[in-house]
Amino acid sequence: MEFRLYYRGELHSNGNPLHKHSIRKCIHKQMSELWKQKPLNSYQDLLRKEKDFSYVNFHILQEIGNFTFVPLVNTKMNLIAELDITLLRPEEPGQIVTQGGDIDNRLKTLLDALRMPKNINELPKSSTPDPDENPFFCLLEDDNLITRINIVTDRLLEPVADNSLVVMLIHVHTKVTKAEMYNIGLGV
Repeated sequence: MEFRLYYRGELHSNGNPLHKHSIRKCIHKQMSELWKQKPLNSYQDLLRKEKDFSYVNFHILQEIGNFTFVPLVNTKMNLIAELDITLLRPEEPGQIVTQGGDIDNRLKTLLDALRMPKNINELPKSSTPDPDENPFFCLLEDDNLITRINIVTDRLLEPVADNSLVVMLIHVHTKVTKAEMYNIGLGV
């Protein structure tokens, strides 16, 4: 399965839980829409703890604090992901991100935001889901399920007040590590 996610906003090299969660919220809106489209709209059983007759006898909901997360790429479904990222930032061509922070740490912030939190300490203090965030859709259960990352950086050709502003297009390609009846439509 292939799709693209979009992000426009700040991307700090030292992202704290609040910053990472604000990115995660942007991704949630897109992932929520993706779950309404084919082929994911036929996998709604995965979003229910109680099972009627179903070909899947498990769910992929994961509770952390007040949130119920739905990671698309997860170990139960035997899925992994490959990412191709285009990162536009307000810097001269040839610079590997200096003013807004180094590329390694900014990439780490992004990867942390694409996955569900590992524990309640990775969420902002006293955070609760908005009405449209139950469940909270995210891309990854864990960033170790990413098997390949390709990143291309280029200059953002518009005036900006903040050098940490980026525009990103994230091309996601999911793959199945063990083909089963329940995951055959989600990857090659």
